[in-house]
Amino acid sequence: MESVVGIDIGGTKTKIGLVDKNGRALKKSTFRTKEHPELKDYMQQIKLEIETLKEKVGSEVEVKGIGAGAPNANYYTGNIEFAPNLLWKGVIPLADELKKLYDLPVAVTNDANAAAMGEAIYGNAREMKNFIVITLGTGLGSGIIVEGNLVNGFDGFAGELGHITVKEGGRMCGTGRRGCLEAYVSSTGLKRTIMYLLSDSMTDSVFRNIAFNDLHGEDITKAAEEGDPIATRAYELTGEVLGKALANFVAFSQPEAIFLLGGLANAGKWIFEPTMQHMEENLMEIYKGKVKLLPSGMPEKDAAILGAAALIWQEIGELNAVPG
Repeated sequence: MESVVGIDIGGTKTKIGLVDKNGRALKKSTFRTKEHPELKDYMQQIKLEIETLKEKVGSEVEVKGIGAGAPNANYYTGNIEFAPNLLWKGVIPLADELKKLYDLPVAVTNDANAAAMGEAIYGNAREMKNFIVITLGTGLGSGIIVEGNLVNGFDGFAGELGHITVKEGGRMCGTGRRGCLEAYVSSTGLKRTIMYLLSDSMTDSVFRNIAFNDLHGEDITKAAEEGDPIATRAYELTGEVLGKALANFVAFSQPEAIFLLGGLANAGKWIFEPTMQHMEENLMEIYKGKVKLLPSGMPEKDAAILGAAALIWQEIGELNAVPG
């Protein structure tokens, strides 16, 4: 059985899976990225996870290549470059490090670009040639497909929509800049909004006795469902910021759809409804009613792995990048 390794490197967790050509995750595993501050130790953990997955699948599996998505990863060089949400700083030669582990084809790209590839091949964008994927995790990533082609830019860093400025002099971002979109719209941004609302009001809330580091996105969604006013207001504000930003993105490439995926997108209506409302209100007249806001069509727990796998399947010529 032929398969590839798909790796999703996130600021909090790393997900790895063996994926067949049909987008089925044969086996998968997860470990905490932050528990490996030394790159050498991290790469050894990657190898351990892959070998364990191969053993679980059995001797019939043939691994054809390794695809990886990571923050600030450059498709052209295979490097992670100055990723604000990772412990390793500077330029990390991820592709070279993976090739040291295995003598196999390796493809590396931005995690959101990998997600866009996965959506095109395995998800809800299979019949689309113009769309944007927004990943809402520790930060905010974006992958842009225009006329069937992934937008990479001059040297691999196009489409960093999480770092457009939405408020001059606003919140500090991990890049050292202020007012970036991801400082407001991401799992971390939502937590910061909760803390801001708590400090700016006397409203009773379940979050009054919870420290920032003990606060999780699922808790905020649960509180919203139970009517907590701070939680519902936090989602309203987050959706407003994101919706206005998406209206601006539409003017750039006029996508048929924008897909939201990742931890924050799992909040469902709490993030989708205010985002759609504010996007539609702020669109130019020629775009109104034309742009869909959709969840990913990939299984939520497997989406990032499938995106990385789609990248390497396409790279080794086994799949078309964008059908249609």
